[in-house]
Amino acid sequence: MSHPMAIVAAALEYISAAEELSAQLGYPFLGVVPPSEVIDVPQVLSRGDQLRLCATGRKAAGPVLVDFVGGALAHRRRYGGGKAQPVAKAVGLRSGFYPKILDATAGLGRDAFVLAALGCEIHMLERNPVVFELLRDGLHRLRLAAMEDRELAVIAERMSLLGHCSSAADWLGQQPEESLPVVYLDPMFPPRGKVTKVKKEMVAFHHLVGADEDAAALLAPALTACYYRTVVKRPKLAPYLTEKKPSLSLEGKSGRFDIYTKHGVPG
Repeated sequence: MSHPMAIVAAALEYISAAEELSAQLGYPFLGVVPPSEVIDVPQVLSRGDQLRLCATGRKAAGPVLVDFVGGALAHRRRYGGGKAQPVAKAVGLRSGFYPKILDATAGLGRDAFVLAALGCEIHMLERNPVVFELLRDGLHRLRLAAMEDRELAVIAERMSLLGHCSSAADWLGQQPEESLPVVYLDPMFPPRGKVTKVKKEMVAFHHLVGADEDAAALLAPALTACYYRTVVKRPKLAPYLTEKKPSLSLEGKSGRFDIYTKHGVPG
């Protein structure tokens, strides 16, 4: 039987951890093999210092991982625009008001990290078990780095990954009414048009996650569970989720934020 995914170890010392991951996720373990030399499965999880999702074959794009310490997120933390960023405005963040946020579609945790860096407490949900492991690995490395960096330590304290659940809609539906200050939704949307270089690096991720066909089921329980607002991140030209018009929308560089308000934020 063919598998959509397999597990490999980046070096001999990671074999035990890779075997454990294989047993946990139910994907075969191929041993210490570079992803470029794997030909029988389209993607692998490579267990090394970092957990990496890799497309296979010699012409595959680069790996996908969660990196809260360096790279693009480190640059954005320092130079991203602070509270003036559209995502910050969308959740209602302002001086003296830093809402607790439930990110119900956490993905690779990028927006969650940005909001935590700006002062919000973030609880993340992720239903895909592979993406959940990528997130957990990224948070683990963030907390290791935080032991030597007080600024990262403060951010790490604000971020938590809730236990794996197969349905964010069901999880939201089980929460008491108006118990979550802000709910943030960023469902995967089918790609359109030309594929950019950045998107090519995400081929393995998009292949793994696909489009969130049940995205519409998230909005109603989110609106019931939130107190201040529910924020939905969408591509600029995408229709409203469930065709429900938001209270207002904010446009960013590559998309927009549809905001469904219930109670006014303090200010």
